[in-house]
Amino acid sequence: MIKQWMHTLFVAPTNNWLLQLFRYGFVGGVAFLVDYGTLFVLTHYAGVPYLWSAAIAFILGLVTNYLISISWVFQHSGKMRVWQEFVCFAIIGVIGLGLNELIMYVGTDMMHLHYMISKLISTAIVFFWNFFARKFMLFNK
Repeated sequence: MIKQWMHTLFVAPTNNWLLQLFRYGFVGGVAFLVDYGTLFVLTHYAGVPYLWSAAIAFILGLVTNYLISISWVFQHSGKMRVWQEFVCFAIIGVIGLGLNELIMYVGTDMMHLHYMISKLISTAIVFFWNFFARKFMLFNK
C-alpha cells in the first residue's frame, strides 16, 4: 500500500494538478537552491551587483527547473515541438524574471529589506506564477 502510494507520488506520470504541484514544489526547491546559492555567491563573494546576480541566478534556476520539470512533473502536451515548448517555458520564466526583479527592487531599494529577504518573498510569488502559467498555458492537454 505505501509502496504504491510512494510510486504514485514520486514516480508514475500524472496529470493530477495537485500531484504536479507537489512535485513542482520539489523541483522548485532544487531550482531555488541553485538560484539562491548563485545569488549569494555572485553578490557576496564575487561583488556582482545584486540585481545582476539575481538575473543570472534566476536564469540558472530556470534551466534547472525546465530540465527536471519536463522529465518528472509535466507530460509533454503534444501541441508543439520540444524547442517550441522550451521557448514558451522560457517566456513564462522571463515574465517570472521580471516579477523577480521588480519584487527584489521594491523589497531591497524601496522597503530597505536585505536582498536575501527580498529574494525569499520574490521566490514565493514567482513560484505560483510559474507553476500555474506552465500548467495551464503550456502543459494543459
